Amino acid sequence: MSERIASDKFRQKIMSASDAAGLIKNGMNLGFSGFTGSGYPKEFPVALAEKIKEAHGRGEEFQIGVWTGASTAPELDGELAETGGVSYRMPYQSDPAMRSAINKGTAYYQDIHLSHVGPQVSQGFLGKLDVAVIEVSSITADGELVPSSSVGMNRTYLEHAEKVILEVNEWQSVDLFGMHDIYSEIGALPPNRVPIPLTSPSDRIGSKTLSVDPEKIIAVIVTDAGDRNSPFKPLDDDSKAIAGHFLDFLGNEVKQGRLPKNLLPLQSGVGNIANAVLAGLLEGPFEQITSYTEVIQDGMVDLLDSGKLTVASATAFSLSPDYAKKVNDEAKKYRDLIILRPQDVSNHPELIRRMGVIACNGLIEADLYGNVNSTHVMGSRMQNGIGGSGDFTRNGYFAAFVTPSTAKGGAISCIVPMVNHVDHTEHDTDVIITEQGLADLRGLAPRQRAKVIIENCAHPDYKEPLKEYVARAEKLANGHHTPHDLATALSWHTKYINEGTMR
Repeated sequence: MSERIASDKFRQKIMSASDAAGLIKNGMNLGFSGFTGSGYPKEFPVALAEKIKEAHGRGEEFQIGVWTGASTAPELDGELAETGGVSYRMPYQSDPAMRSAINKGTAYYQDIHLSHVGPQVSQGFLGKLDVAVIEVSSITADGELVPSSSVGMNRTYLEHAEKVILEVNEWQSVDLFGMHDIYSEIGALPPNRVPIPLTSPSDRIGSKTLSVDPEKIIAVIVTDAGDRNSPFKPLDDDSKAIAGHFLDFLGNEVKQGRLPKNLLPLQSGVGNIANAVLAGLLEGPFEQITSYTEVIQDGMVDLLDSGKLTVASATAFSLSPDYAKKVNDEAKKYRDLIILRPQDVSNHPELIRRMGVIACNGLIEADLYGNVNSTHVMGSRMQNGIGGSGDFTRNGYFAAFVTPSTAKGGAISCIVPMVNHVDHTEHDTDVIITEQGLADLRGLAPRQRAKVIIENCAHPDYKEPLKEYVARAEKLANGHHTPHDLATALSWHTKYINEGTMR
């Protein structure tokens, strides 16, 4: 009997993952915990995938809707996608098998701003939530749930699900207790919403635990498996150059009096370049920094250790295996420095705008006027999803996008005449940074933007073709506000994107 389960009511519901999976029926919607490979259920999804395959082997239909906080891991997204049993997935994913199912058309996918998921669930747009499957680190004697390494949508799913399955993961540190800040009042819909009383990333305004109606619990599974996280790539010259340009930009903003010396709260998207920016901050001149973001990455842990970062507010970890073990082993130390919140608080537009969060996110491609595609290849093929980048980009103090200037070994330019899918419009993009340089787009009209982006951000191999495009577009547009030559823009993608992708 697990010592992590202190409540007799919950102990009575302990069963195997296989038996718990047997409680799921065709057509159900399941809300899973998990956010960027942290805090997702480890055994139940694998057992459920086996049940789905067995049903398909008997010629029976068995499909489910999969709701999460964001991306998860192969044990969840991958295992379920490979069965062909996922009818619908939202709001963000990054698993190759799930991506394949989405792009083959065997699974519907709704790409949702992460701050919008809670309201859409509450409003019923996604249908009935039949079962919430939530990983926790422990259950208290009075039935409160201590979250594990992510919070994400857990509070909302526990509130709205008809039934609940819990995975109590003994790998997750018991010292996570106290790291979480579960604010509940945000779940109300208009006209009953109230202002969120949070004015600083360090504020704690909620409880340390999640609450659930014990009558909803249909199964408790005991596990002992670590989060599945991917290592970050070693910092290369391009990543270091991008980070350097961004840090120089921040320094100039301080010099111009537009930022305080300790900056404003930082948000950093997931990925190697974003982590490189954080590593650059470690060597930079800024002290007493704060972060209000979605995920805690390796670079933030280093900044916390150095004392340069005083607090990191997020909804989950996104750590390499070594750093995941480090934070788990030293959770008692980090629970005073890290606050994990529900994602409808971590990504809340009003909080982001009021605190003046500095947003920094990645992209697939940007065009000459500042429109950004962060989700699709060739306009139709989904990569991962928009995640929370829109929440921060549209509401941040200013929004920066970072990318190498080329992809596929130089075969593809990431700066293009016209993006083939728009996730972030020119109205929301303030700064674009590549290893070539930085384009500050604030105060510039479209034709001015095009010149700055080509000059500062495009790779030398693509500068002339891009200049030729602008000259042709301006001639055809005859002075119009945003000059485009649609035929040439489309042929650009055929020549420089499609051919490069095929290499």
